[in-house]
Amino acid sequence: MRTTSLSIGLMTLLAVSTVTLLCASAAAQQETILHSFSKTAGDGAFPTSSLLLDASGNLYGSASGGKYSSGMVFELTPPEGGSWTENILYNFDGKDGFGGPMIFDASGNLFGTSYVGGPNGGGDVFELTSSPAGGWTEQVLHSFSREGSDRGYVSAGVIFDASGNLYGTTAFGGPHGSGSVYELSPASGGGWTSRDLYIFPASGLDGFTPYAGVTFDRAGNLYGTTYVGGAFGAGTVYELSPTAGGGWIEKVIYSFNDHNYQSGYYPSASLLIDASGNLYSTTTQGGPHKGGTVFELSPTSGGGWTQSVLYGFGAGKDGSDPSGVIFDAAGNLYGTTMTGGTYGYGTVFELSPHAGGSWIETILYEFGSSTTDGVYPEAGLVRDASGNLYGTTDAGGVYGYGTVFEITP
Repeated sequence: MRTTSLSIGLMTLLAVSTVTLLCASAAAQQETILHSFSKTAGDGAFPTSSLLLDASGNLYGSASGGKYSSGMVFELTPPEGGSWTENILYNFDGKDGFGGPMIFDASGNLFGTSYVGGPNGGGDVFELTSSPAGGWTEQVLHSFSREGSDRGYVSAGVIFDASGNLYGTTAFGGPHGSGSVYELSPASGGGWTSRDLYIFPASGLDGFTPYAGVTFDRAGNLYGTTYVGGAFGAGTVYELSPTAGGGWIEKVIYSFNDHNYQSGYYPSASLLIDASGNLYSTTTQGGPHKGGTVFELSPTSGGGWTQSVLYGFGAGKDGSDPSGVIFDAAGNLYGTTMTGGTYGYGTVFELSPHAGGSWIETILYEFGSSTTDGVYPEAGLVRDASGNLYGTTDAGGVYGYGTVFEITP
């Protein structure tokens, strides 16, 4: 969940390895609006979650609006000589939550989360299953409450392990309202069993308010970020390691420092991990130009971690408030900034590694170049095999309710 969108929730309130920061001018990229949300006839509005891409090139996502004004899940099918076609897969009615980020399982079922709503009012984890006759059926796997130890407000999606268990975070969960990391396991007789792997303490020293989801490494450890808390109150990166007895041990591997703004602070995006175990993500604020950062955390031989700022946003007409990032096969990173750029409505950027440890930023696209362009791209990107990038904007488009866009090299 990005800084600007925190109005739907609660706006809560080291040394850094210096990496040369370079910026390239905008490259020639073509943007195409694949769909402009209209908020009419059951269509959605204001999408804030990343898209999913299947093997056939179809795109899946969620938005507010829909038939009951409680959110919807949509599919966009690529054209055969025409325009993209939107199919509304499911309309939430408020009793079953509000659609958020989603993933596929091996059978093509969709799994996602809702920030609020659901049977107990605190959001839920849901599954959407397609029928051979057409249509999709929703099942609520777990419903979080508004109060108590099972307090929810789930802003991040879920991930699978090899055994089919689901893992995610609640932003304000646990008895202290500081957030939690949970596991959902399929039960032998049907249904799902929920348990907390870690509840962030009231002290805040371990971090609290984990808006981002979790990421596995090859050894089965989970990594995530908290928006605030830690040694300096400006957010953390944490590790959860499984124990032989079935428990989990949490360790803060980095605390952001808003007094030393060079390192960035207030991270809200999930972590990306490479083959060497290095972690990558963004901070929404701070950095050399105070517009947020892309950072890397690298494990050291002594068991610690070294943080490096790969790029600092906010200089001149550069973007600011970055989303999470994705890799391509060459090791380049891609993401969006929600604001900034020439028109002030956000950008799509690429970061390319260069000799000597430097990274060069290239602005691939700047939003707001026309009255029908999308604006404020809050969510991250997905990339297809041809190098095309896909994402959503919170607002803008033909009707002003947001868009799905494609950036073509």
